[in-house]
Amino acid sequence: MAGQRVEVDGGIMEGGGQILRVSTALSCLLGLPLRVQKIRAGRSTPGLRPQHLSGLEMIRDLCDGQLEGAEIGSTEIMFTPEKIKGGIHTADTKTAGSVCLLMQVSMPCVLFAASASELRLKGGTNAEMAPQIDYTTMVAKDMAAAAVRCIRKEIRDLYVNIQPVQEPKDQAFGNGNGIIIIAETSTGCLFAGSSLGKRGVNADKVGIEAAEMLLANLRHGGAVDEYLQDQLIIFMALACGVSRIKTGPVTLHTQTAIHFAEQLAKAKFSVKKSEDEDASKDTYVIECQGIGMTNPYL
Repeated sequence: MAGQRVEVDGGIMEGGGQILRVSTALSCLLGLPLRVQKIRAGRSTPGLRPQHLSGLEMIRDLCDGQLEGAEIGSTEIMFTPEKIKGGIHTADTKTAGSVCLLMQVSMPCVLFAASASELRLKGGTNAEMAPQIDYTTMVAKDMAAAAVRCIRKEIRDLYVNIQPVQEPKDQAFGNGNGIIIIAETSTGCLFAGSSLGKRGVNADKVGIEAAEMLLANLRHGGAVDEYLQDQLIIFMALACGVSRIKTGPVTLHTQTAIHFAEQLAKAKFSVKKSEDEDASKDTYVIECQGIGMTNPYL
């Protein structure tokens, strides 16, 4: 797929791996050659870490693309995508790098593949600075599937069946004990609070932290919690027509996802204070005019 290479500054806004995931996923989906510079410039250890590299390599393989400059520690890569194909694809972080973040970058792409896809992801399940596997399986996948059902005439159905290759055993691989508390509203919206157990931290404190997180998100009166906001942005950008989600304060991760969805996909977003809630509630509506992307293989 020929075209002018899009320049992405990986050091702005959130300044982390999310910029890489959003931009390369959209590059793959839209056939946009991409250069990402200043990768993870906002982190204490800038550049690609093993989980980011394995995610890039998986996206490259999904579309038979070309990937240049991708090594551990790299702060600049170039990616040239081709057509997205189906089949079985494997990514292995070989570290505690989160498999949930590998899912975030790959799932939007396989929806537009030429045939059904199977992803075999190896790495950490409960890792710091990433969604827990229970959150992904019990909240994020169902809410993402609901988003897909709203636009399924345009894309391939999403069916997620997560089966661990082996029972998690090793704390060093991010498979530590976590607590997750799920709440479902009368309208079917799912919220969660989660916390990871750590050596020397009382289990009661871990549970209290998860409960407080859940309650804080419920108080806003929205439809998604703070950790799902940014994960839905790419689906809203691809959808046909206007999409809206009601949520609490918009996180920096969400603002970053919106910025790059507008830059690469040319989707149009707006964020406004909700007028339906009590003035004391910090509730917002994220609205998007999507690009109406279709899967040519369906």
